[in-house]
Formats: sequence, structure tokens, C-alpha cells
Amino acid sequence: MRYTFVPPVPAEQIRQLPTRDVALLLLQHLASGTDYLQYVGTMGSARQAFQEEPDTAVLVNGLSDAWCWLEAHALLSRVPSQTEAFRQLSRDGMELAKDPQGITRFEARERLSGPLHPALEGTVRTNFHLGDYETACFAAMKAVEVAVRDASGLENSLVGVALMRAAFQPHRSGKPGPLADAGAEGGEQEAASALFAGAMGAFKNPSSHRTVDFDDPIEAAEIIQFADLLLRQVERAKRRQGP
Repeated sequence: MRYTFVPPVPAEQIRQLPTRDVALLLLQHLASGTDYLQYVGTMGSARQAFQEEPDTAVLVNGLSDAWCWLEAHALLSRVPSQTEAFRQLSRDGMELAKDPQGITRFEARERLSGPLHPALEGTVRTNFHLGDYETACFAAMKAVEVAVRDASGLENSLVGVALMRAAFQPHRSGKPGPLADAGAEGGEQEAASALFAGAMGAFKNPSSHRTVDFDDPIEAAEIIQFADLLLRQVERAKRRQGP
């Protein structure tokens, strides 16, 4: 009697798809089982399933890469009560298996997995992880506004775009802004002013006046990363000012 082994992921998809996509398909397969997971067992079953294929080794290697991708992104975890050989779906892995569209939220969180400027590590990161992207983005740009005001020493009556223009006013204007880089070419100074002013006008001011629908977590993550970049530019401007 010959047994038929069903592959965890179809051979053609392993051949055509990038490792991440194969890994997500593998995750769906692993979530359909009830037992603890074993790498050796999964690869052994795959080898049997692909034995009639002309590129068995390539397919198994691709599936192995996908398994390692799941582990590297903490979608598979060790089983505390079992030996090192056993795995289970992690909390994030189970959530992603239940909602494949959650990959967008997962990838957005990955973009913010590294350290952020200290001004963004509290309210901004917390609200982002809670899914309140509007509050997170507004708070990120508010942190930039506060940092520019503190570094420039300009009055509280200046807010948003007006504050950025005053703080980064190019030197050729006759009354340079306190954060403008005197060592930069005039066009570069103007570009820095426009960069900060544009950030306020595009990402902070709208949320100040009305409800903005930030329904794309990746876009929200990129706005926060943009705020992180601007805050580091403010730190650089402060160092230029000296003690």
C-alpha cells in the first residue's frame, strides 16, 4: 500500500513565491493541525510529498527557508513543557493565522521594531500598537513641533507651519531662523524649511482640525518614522548651536 503525502505548501507556489509568502502559507498549514510542531517531521513529510518532483531538494530547501522565516519573526515559538525539538504557533502566529489580512499590521509593527527617538517611545508607540493610528501620527508630529520650539526658543504663539518656517528661515532672508544651518547652501536651507513645514501641513495640521482616517498601518508607521527622522535633525541643529 502506498501512502500519499500532501505537501504543506504546493510545489508550484514554493517555486514562484518569495520566502515570506511561502512562510505565510506554511503558517496556515501548521495552524490547521492540533499537535505540537516539529521541523524534522514537517520537512520529512514534505520530502515524501515532493519525491516525484524533478527539484525535490530545491522545494524542501524553500520550505525550510519559510520555516526559518516564521521562527525569525517569532510566529513560531518553543514549547516550554517539551524538548527543544518542539514548536507551537506563538500568540502573533495564531492571530496572523486567523486573519491573513493581519500581515499588513504585522509588517507595520516590524517597521517600528527598532528604537525610536525617546520622544516617540511612550504615547506614540503605545497608540500605534493599540491600532489608534490617527492619535499615534498626531502625537509623533506634535513631538516634532515641541522639539523645534524648545530648540529654537521661539514663542508659544507660533505653531505648526509658521513655527517651522520661523525656526528654519534661510540665512539669505536677512533674519535667519535659529535652527537654520549656516554652513549649508541656500537651497539646502530652504529645503530643510520646506521639509519641516510640509510635515506639519500634511501630517499634523489636518488631525488638529478634523478626524483623519489613517486606515493603513504601514502608512502610519512611515509617518512615525518620518517624525523620528525630523527629531534627529532637530538634535543635529541643537548641536550646531553649541552650549
